Amino acid sequence: MLVRALSAFIFSLATVALVGTAPAARAADALSPDLQAAKTALEKYTDPIVAIRDGYYSTVACVQFTKSGTLNGMPYPAGGMGVHLLNMQLVGPTLDAAHPQVLIYEPTADGKLKLAAAEWFMPYKKGMAAPEMFGHKFYGPMMGHYPVMPKELVHYDLHVWLWKDNPSGVFAPTNADLKCPDTGYTITYTQPDMPMP
Repeated sequence: MLVRALSAFIFSLATVALVGTAPAARAADALSPDLQAAKTALEKYTDPIVAIRDGYYSTVACVQFTKSGTLNGMPYPAGGMGVHLLNMQLVGPTLDAAHPQVLIYEPTADGKLKLAAAEWFMPYKKGMAAPEMFGHKFYGPMMGHYPVMPKELVHYDLHVWLWKDNPSGVFAPTNADLKCPDTGYTITYTQPDMPMP
C-alpha cells in the first residue's frame, strides 16, 4: 500500500528534514571520506537524463520555504529544496550510501537542472528508531509533505548537499543559496508544517 501511495505521487515528492548549523559546525560538515565516496559514486547524475534512465523520476515542482521555523522541535532554515527526482525501486527498509532514494536538482536560468544534493529517505514504521548515515541521524519521523505527497507517507529523511555549498551546513534540509523560479512549477511554503499524525 505504501508503494502504491508513493507511486501515485511520483511526480510530486518534496521532502523535508531539519537542522540548523552554526559556522563551527559547517567546518565539521566538510566532505569526509565517506561523503566524498558517495559524491563520486553519484557524479554521473550531474546529467538528469542519466538519472531518469536509472529509474529516478521528476516530481516537477521546485520547493522552497520562505521563513525559518521548526518541525517537531528541530530548527529548519529558510531556503530552497529544489526539484526532487525519486527512485521508487530504492524506497524501502534498506539504505545504501551509493544509492539515495532522491536526487535534488536546482533549476538554472537557462531552464536546465543542476545537481545540488542527494536525499536518503525511509518510510516510518511504528516504534522504529531513526536510521543513521554518514554519522548523522535522519530527521523525523514526519508526515508526507502535502500537497505534493500524501500526508499518510510518514517517513525519515536526510538531505546531503554534496554539490552545492550550503550556508547552513551539508546536512541542512534547505539551502538559502538555492532559488526556485518565480514562474512555473514552484511550490512555496511559509514554514514547515509536517508534524507526526
